[in-house]
Amino acid sequence: MTIFSGTGVAVVTPFSEDRSIDRDALVGIIRHLLDGGVEYLVALGTTAETATLSADEQLEVVDLFFETVGDACPIVLGAGGNNTQTVSKTVAEFSKRYKQAAGILSASPYYNKPTQAGIKAHYKAVAESTDLPVILYNVPGRTASNVAAQTTLELAHEVKNIVAVKEASGDLEQIMEIIRQKPNGFLVVSGDDALTLPMMGAGADGVISVVANALPREYSDMVRAALAGDFSKAQSLHYKVLPLIKWLFTEGNPAGVKTYMDLQGLCQPFVRLPLIEGSDELRAKMTELKALIEA
Repeated sequence: MTIFSGTGVAVVTPFSEDRSIDRDALVGIIRHLLDGGVEYLVALGTTAETATLSADEQLEVVDLFFETVGDACPIVLGAGGNNTQTVSKTVAEFSKRYKQAAGILSASPYYNKPTQAGIKAHYKAVAESTDLPVILYNVPGRTASNVAAQTTLELAHEVKNIVAVKEASGDLEQIMEIIRQKPNGFLVVSGDDALTLPMMGAGADGVISVVANALPREYSDMVRAALAGDFSKAQSLHYKVLPLIKWLFTEGNPAGVKTYMDLQGLCQPFVRLPLIEGSDELRAKMTELKALIEA
């Protein structure tokens, strides 16, 4: 496998009851993921509630990642927003401070609803601010604008350090069009845990996962089986975790996965406003699913 293929994890940021960063829990989660055999980690993704972290807290989190991981696996840094100048500045600062980073994951701008030409210009500016590889992130359900297949393909062909796209559009026809026309070496990874296996059946290269926070071994084994062409094994693992995936997102991300991870003893369920903790109903369902998965 090449870098960014296989299973990457959009790692949660654990909080204490006072909503400060729980450093001990974060170290434990990172070690849990490394023990689970995932290929790489994403710090400061949207699942990390990065929008609620101060600039100092973001640096604290990333420093802790590098201190804990060492050379055990690559680390990708998330950096996104709807102000291109600010995103580019952040990416440049990260690139200077963390030369050992494997790359940058950057979500398409939210709220502004730029045209495709605007999205393309945004990503070109971001890529020009760093020598690190850049992974595009298309998640129109959160940004309110889709990065069209043609836009992704133009960026992939024209910008040397744009090397992959995390696709969470849910549009398999669009995703297959990218896979069909992408340049050699450009990777397409799933941003939707429930669709990872179908996407890989169509030729995608892996996932940047939420569910793997809780189940790194099961999920990374599924992805590796699919990459190896063993779809019988991959399907078995996919359907084992699929019911959990549905419930992880019922009350929002990462409230769902943190509820499950609390049951595992990995972190407390606390999130920062405007998110709130999972309900008693969700916890009961997670308890039921956990027993089934571990049976």
